[in-house]
This record gives sequence, structure tokens and C-alpha cells, in this order.
Amino acid sequence: MSKTGVMICGHGSRSQAAVDQFAAVSAKLAEQLPYDNVEYGYLEFATPIIGTGLDKLRAAGVTEVLAVPGMLFAAGHAKNDIPSVLNTYQAQHPEITIRYGRELAIDTKMMRAAGDRIQEALEEAGDDVAIHDTLLVVVGRGASDPDANSNATKVMRMLWEGFGFGWGETAYSGVTFPLVEPGLEHMTKLGYKRIVVFPYFLFTGILIDRIYDAVDVVAARHPDIEFVKASYLNDHPLVLETFAERIQEIVDGENNMNCQLCKYRAQVLGFEAEVGLAQESHHHHVEGISDGNSHDHDHDHDHHHDHGDGHSHDHSHDHGDGHSHDHHHHPYPHADHPMGPVTLKDK
Repeated sequence: MSKTGVMICGHGSRSQAAVDQFAAVSAKLAEQLPYDNVEYGYLEFATPIIGTGLDKLRAAGVTEVLAVPGMLFAAGHAKNDIPSVLNTYQAQHPEITIRYGRELAIDTKMMRAAGDRIQEALEEAGDDVAIHDTLLVVVGRGASDPDANSNATKVMRMLWEGFGFGWGETAYSGVTFPLVEPGLEHMTKLGYKRIVVFPYFLFTGILIDRIYDAVDVVAARHPDIEFVKASYLNDHPLVLETFAERIQEIVDGENNMNCQLCKYRAQVLGFEAEVGLAQESHHHHVEGISDGNSHDHDHDHDHHHDHGDGHSHDHSHDHGDGHSHDHHHHPYPHADHPMGPVTLKDK
């Protein structure tokens, strides 16, 4: 007789607060799901790793695993790294079946959760600035996958139009352009009285700190503009509901990922050389490593690869010039963009 369990696959972080938040969300989700066995694990920089979670499910007699990426968008982690880990485990343990679901994606529930975070920030800031005099900035994780990056822009447009802000822009915490500080500096020229900065991230971490620090730097240069920092999504009830829906989609056979603009499967403009790249994970060298025992070489070289998933990943290998320790990643073609990673070179 088959027994079903759930595996929630996260990225992992050197920020203990981020790891704790992911674990808390996993625990809350477990309370809502109709399964007795729910585990979680990380790709890197935290424990338990994904394999440990799968071991626990197998030890509990689970024969069918419903695995979901704990990520906002489908970039390299959701498309390649997690499937590689799951496929390897499946090959080693043919007695179980692992079925993989899709990312949280752009969803009406996720938009409502994001809207709540922005509304909270607006209410705290006060109503002395009109919405038409306010600019919204949605900050995405940033990836070398243009499809994932475009999702952040779509989120921004839906929130911009939903609230009726005077203007909307998108910035990114790494890899692509514009990064937060140069992006905000550029946006100050548009003449808005208030700028609301919303990190479209699931959890806290070093990158959230960097985003807010960049806001402070630009705000200090422009005291005539009010800068408002909105909170990230975290354990919003609608985020938990969306996770539960993604798991149910696996059961119902409705978990198809949209691959029309995936750079690995279609010739996306500027990324043609990446079609058909092998599916492999580059995380084995840091699997399970945490702050206390890692090669925590944090000389601000952001491992800015295909994240795009909403986590504040901080395993940085980008030496400020966009040329990174690429662990089998194809180089990002616009690493020298004047508003991209080159802006970190002198920091």
C-alpha cells in the first residue's frame, strides 16, 4: 500500500533568520496539509539538506513523495538544481517515487499577499503623500534567466496598476540590471515625492539587508524624497495557501511549468547558446555547509546565478564585475551593464 509524504525544497542561507523563517513556514504548512509526513531541506548553506528530508520520509514508510520548490519563480534552482538532486535520489532509491511540482509563480493569491505588505507600509508611512505622487519599486532576486527576471516586472506592473501608483519600476538584488542602488538613483530623477521599495522575496537574509541599506544610501542623497521600505512576504497566510495549491496540483496532474520562454528550452534573444544545457546541480560543494563551518569567503562575491526564486540567497561569488565562480553556469551576457554588478566593483 502506497504512503504519500511531502518534501519542501528550499535554497538555504547563511542567515540564520532566513533558515528559521523557512522552517517556520514549512511547519505551518505541515499543519494545513492532509499528510502525516512533511519534511523540508535545503540545497546549500543550511541543514537539513534535501537528501536528509527524503531519508526521513523513506524511513517513515513513504513511497510517494510530492516535492515542491520553496521558491517564487522558476530560474536555475527550480529548473535544474532541485530536479537534479531529486532525480539522483530517485535513482538511488527506486522503491520510492518522487513527483515534482512547480514554483509559487505569479498567482492571484501571491499578488494579494504582496499587496498586503505594500498596504501595511503605506499605512505606517501615513497619507500625507498622494498615491499619484508615489513611485513603486519592486525588487526581485535577479537571475541570469530573463524569463525569471520578467516575472518580477510583471509582478510590479500588476501591483502598480492595482494600487494606482503614479509610476512603477523594477530593480534586482543581483546578477542582472538595474541593481537597487543605481536603479533607485536613476528613479529619483522622475520627480516623485515618495518611493516605496518592496522586496518581492519570501524570507529575510543578507540580501534583504543589502536592499534596505541601498535604500538608506540613496535616501541620504535625496532628503527631499520620502523612501518607504515595505516588508517581504514571509509567512503570509496566502503564501501558505499557494504552497498547498502547488502540492495539490501534483496530485491532480496540473503542475505543468510554463516553458515557453525558458532559456534552456527555447532560443531566447541573447541567450541562444544556453538551449539544451545539461540539468545538473552546482550545489554539491556547499551542501549542508552553514556559517559555523563553511568556507564563508564573503568578500562580496555574490554567487549571483540563476536564483530568481525569492530567497535572500547570499552565497555570493560575484566579484563586483559580474564575472563569477560559475560552477557550470553559463556566463551572464550583460555582466558589464552600467547599472548591473559592475556597480559593486569598488565596494
